[in-house]
Amino acid sequence: MSSSLVAYDDSDPEAETEKTEVPSTSSRQTSLPSSSVKPVQYFAPGSLRTKSTYEMQPTENTDNFGISIVCEDLPEHYAPNNNTDLTSPYCRRAYSSHAALCVPYKNYEQTSSSSRNSGNGTSQKRVHKDSPTTIKGIRPYIPKRLRQENSSTCGKKESDPGESSNCDVKQDVSGEQTVRKISEIIKPYLGSKYKLTEIPKSLVFHIFKHSSPVNEIQWCPVREQSHMLLSASMDKTIKIWDAVDTGCCLKTFSCHSCAVRAAQWSSCGRRILSGGFDSMLHLTDVETGKQIFSSKNEFRISALKFHPTDSNIFVCGGFSPEVKAWDIRTCKVTRVYKAAVQQTLDILFLTEGKEFLTSTDAVSRDSADRTIIAWDFQSAAKISNQIFHERYTCPSLALHPRESLFVAQTNGNYMALFSSQRPYRINKKKRYEGHKVEGFAVCCEFSPDGTLLVTGSSDGKVFFYNYHTARIIRTLSAHKEACVSAKFHPVLPSLLATCDWTGEIKIWQ
Repeated sequence: MSSSLVAYDDSDPEAETEKTEVPSTSSRQTSLPSSSVKPVQYFAPGSLRTKSTYEMQPTENTDNFGISIVCEDLPEHYAPNNNTDLTSPYCRRAYSSHAALCVPYKNYEQTSSSSRNSGNGTSQKRVHKDSPTTIKGIRPYIPKRLRQENSSTCGKKESDPGESSNCDVKQDVSGEQTVRKISEIIKPYLGSKYKLTEIPKSLVFHIFKHSSPVNEIQWCPVREQSHMLLSASMDKTIKIWDAVDTGCCLKTFSCHSCAVRAAQWSSCGRRILSGGFDSMLHLTDVETGKQIFSSKNEFRISALKFHPTDSNIFVCGGFSPEVKAWDIRTCKVTRVYKAAVQQTLDILFLTEGKEFLTSTDAVSRDSADRTIIAWDFQSAAKISNQIFHERYTCPSLALHPRESLFVAQTNGNYMALFSSQRPYRINKKKRYEGHKVEGFAVCCEFSPDGTLLVTGSSDGKVFFYNYHTARIIRTLSAHKEACVSAKFHPVLPSLLATCDWTGEIKIWQ
């Protein structure tokens, strides 16, 4: 029995008349059992827009031969002849190497190089090129699940193409174990409420591994992991310390190319949000060092804060009249808050996160009506910009943990007390003064029980004020250079961390 190739409507007339001599396969076909024939399923035309290829290469034995067939879907512009019925696929079986192929009727383009050679035992190889048609103005449909997966992995969107997806991480030998551990010193305090804050007296650890000024320090907000202390420095690094047990550095993250101005723990204690003078925003996984979120901003960043009730939202500001709210899940800016200022110095969320405050550098000769601005978080509208009327900027803001009050550090060498309820009136009877700011970004903070107010000073001292009387309780000579931050431990009632302008960090108890 002789077999011939399929003749198509668009084939050459000479190709239709020619016949290729193929060795007889009748004896081989009858000798094959039915189980050895494995049909290959082919989908109906139009069901898939992908190109399916079935190819069998000829073997070394001259008795065997192979057939190379390339199958493609029916082009949309293809119009069959009137005499041809395409309601069902037209199939032709070709037995080669004990396999059966079911090939639908298609419009193929035969190349000029596929000439027949009847002298050898190999059949003709036909190559069929795909001729897709593209319709302008139509976008392919993307399923919702695929869109969500793509949006969750858009960490490098809007970032420089040369940036790496992972942060450069250095850790000690025991760094991975000490990150997850629970300190033996903290364990006795976990089952009880925070007791009365005690003023520290002695130095526990003296840390000086930063080569440039430290801009920010913060204890981990998770009580079980609160032995970790975060520090952001002008030396382009972020470090995590075991500041309770050993005082050693657990990990160092080198994600930024310029100074890191602001950094903050997430509420779960597993991520660190950072921003710097390289205009980059990074959300880094503490254990792996991978970039969960990374984006290039239009301005240098000097302040950022997580939303108190939604950990997927954060607000950042810097050397720009705009403050932006970002959503980590979509990697996009959700809201923009515009004011006639040049720089945002600090950001403070009020209770429940419905409103927040920004301190700016807007001052005039007689007053500073835009020094502190209150914003509605949802509508991005200004609630008030007539809060602080004195001619001093406020580099730091702090919220009282139990009362509806907040305090503002001013460059007038004093701290002013305000109500956190509208219209945010200043308390003219209380003024915490005695320390020096002198242009440094000196931070202030309330103790966890709200009884003390602590602040650094440009002369290197730490001042402890009584919140109720506004009097200085004690002064601690902590550093030789300007002390820019002092933070109480959230669990241990007598532990304090301080940092200065030379890059030193000290732990006091």
